[in-house]
Amino acid sequence: MDKATIGGLASGVALLVIAVFVAPGSKFSAFWDTASAAVVVGGAIAATAIAFPVVALLKFPRVIKKTLQPNALEAAPVIAELVGLAEVARKDGILALEQKTEEIEDPFILLGIQMAVDGIDSELMEELLRTEVDSVAERHKTGKMLLDTLGRYAPAFGMIGTLMGLIIMLGNMDDPDAIGPGMAVALITTLYGAIVSNLVCLPLADKLAYYSKREVEIREIIVRGILSIQQGDNPRVVEQKLKTCLPADQRGSDEMADAA
Repeated sequence: MDKATIGGLASGVALLVIAVFVAPGSKFSAFWDTASAAVVVGGAIAATAIAFPVVALLKFPRVIKKTLQPNALEAAPVIAELVGLAEVARKDGILALEQKTEEIEDPFILLGIQMAVDGIDSELMEELLRTEVDSVAERHKTGKMLLDTLGRYAPAFGMIGTLMGLIIMLGNMDDPDAIGPGMAVALITTLYGAIVSNLVCLPLADKLAYYSKREVEIREIIVRGILSIQQGDNPRVVEQKLKTCLPADQRGSDEMADAA
């Protein structure tokens, strides 16, 4: 579970609620209107459904899950695992890795090792692995587009709801006492649109983009590592190749000294 995402959402909602309660003369009930919420949320979802095919929409729950439960892989442990596999291949031969497949948890590493054991040509293997990486990046891109689209349409429907409220209010100008409350209800819809967009949809889209970039980078490390193992590189060489993908402060003391 991504604590920053949950904490950020909870903090944002809490700040808004606190602001309502501490503002002089404000009432919490004045900030809730079911019709306004329906216009913003329902309208944004409807517009997004028009913009995307059903296949993409059905994957939306997985998109949300990705922002809350990202891939747990980290670069350093992945490099350590690949170096360990390189040591086995260097010592006992590439076919010895077949005995290690049951210990490999990550499906992408397992796929690459199985192809290496099967003796697939290195160029073909690289093409297949990079195609898989591109496929993951494309799926994440579609997910971000979904969230961006929701974030773009929510304020628009907030404005639509406000215009609807103003029309209703102006149609009842014979009652001066209803003008103030009517204006307040009309503006609530704009508020809802801004909150849904800027507190939920757009931040989640940015979080998904961050995790997508990180996952693609780690998969690129895996591709380089597996190709290096297949070529029979020394485990030390494999380690040095892969550590160049890490920031200088994560590469180890030798390379940190070089970087300095």
